[in-house]
Amino acid sequence: SSDVCSSDLDEKPPDVFQVLFDTSKGPVTVEIQRAWAPIGVDHFYQLVKMGYYDGCRFFRVTHAYAQFGINGNVQTNGLWSTAYLPDDPKTRQSNLKGTLTYAHLGANNRTTQLFFNMRNNKDLDTQGFAPIGKVVAGMEVVEKFYDSYGDMPPRGQGPDPSKLQLQGNAYLDAHFPRLDFIKKAVIR
Repeated sequence: SSDVCSSDLDEKPPDVFQVLFDTSKGPVTVEIQRAWAPIGVDHFYQLVKMGYYDGCRFFRVTHAYAQFGINGNVQTNGLWSTAYLPDDPKTRQSNLKGTLTYAHLGANNRTTQLFFNMRNNKDLDTQGFAPIGKVVAGMEVVEKFYDSYGDMPPRGQGPDPSKLQLQGNAYLDAHFPRLDFIKKAVIR
């Protein structure tokens, strides 16, 4: 939102803090650990503080992941979708069920998209997927997110992230109306 001043965005997050995701299926609390991935955590903290994730859909929900983080407002998404983060030096925690991790397509290209691990995905540990936190309350809520659309193309018939980036939530509302979403994400 426009009432966040830049000094708020420069604020360093606490070493450990919680984020409450008020989702369409209920509350999910994630404990974030800065020591696990400080670069990713600092960016996530800023995005939550500015309300970036409010209204974001869980656009990729499979037996392995519940992915979110493309803002439904095309202009807002455009400002952040190419703000690439350098990788955190190493993966310090395993991608176990319930951990929250940035999605990426290769080295040094994390932006705003994250996913909840819906199962143990230890194979991701050696591929630069560094968890930033874990669900401490509400994993049963995450497990209820609507998953019948399937994976994104080309693996499935689910939402196409490139169309979501270009058309925003209007694309999802028209073609994938049952997706669950984040009403509001707040630091506790």
